[in-house]
Amino acid sequence: MEQRTAQLAKANDKITHLNQRLQAENMRMSAELDVAEKRQKMVLPSDSELKAIEALDITGFMAPADEVGRDYYDVQVHEGRIKIGIGDVTGHGLESGVLMLMVQTAVETLLTTDIQNPETFLILLNRAIYKNVQRMGIDKNLTLSLLDYEAGRVSLTGQHEDILVVREGGQVERIDTYDLGFSVGVVADIAEFVSQQEIQLQKGDGIVLYTDGITEARNLELIIST
Repeated sequence: MEQRTAQLAKANDKITHLNQRLQAENMRMSAELDVAEKRQKMVLPSDSELKAIEALDITGFMAPADEVGRDYYDVQVHEGRIKIGIGDVTGHGLESGVLMLMVQTAVETLLTTDIQNPETFLILLNRAIYKNVQRMGIDKNLTLSLLDYEAGRVSLTGQHEDILVVREGGQVERIDTYDLGFSVGVVADIAEFVSQQEIQLQKGDGIVLYTDGITEARNLELIIST
């Protein structure tokens, strides 16, 4: 009986120690995710930045379903050039969030160069992201559409969700982006897949960009009932 009691006490001590380690690890991971989430929100365009763009009225919103979101959107302005990006990284969690941050940084960096061609821009962006994905050894990629606006003309390139163009009179045009690019970070060279489409905008027209958080949204009551 004494031997059995000693064995149980030893096993209990081991379980207690493992629980303590697990709690410490969970706290560490929670802290890391909290930092990553804050970093993501810090690089999103602020309301003041968007309002400062006189040529367009822009608004954006993102609410991550997880601690770290995997959606990407950004608006960058450089020497009168306005570049808008919308994308969706595969998977969830920290790795997907890190890839989103890398894309944001790469877009901002490339915009400061003298690359005027939207197709070349996306090809070079993919090359940089692919190299980083390989270095990190992660199985992540993203759909990505980039829009270049200048004087009422939008150049659209890259594969993502459909683009909705809402005309001033209420008509809605749906643009399929499937043939405008390829998932970023899958292969080193996507030149053969990339093309662009031009959209002419008049005063009062608008464009709606979104990720699958919209198309895959469900009614909460339906989820509970099923």
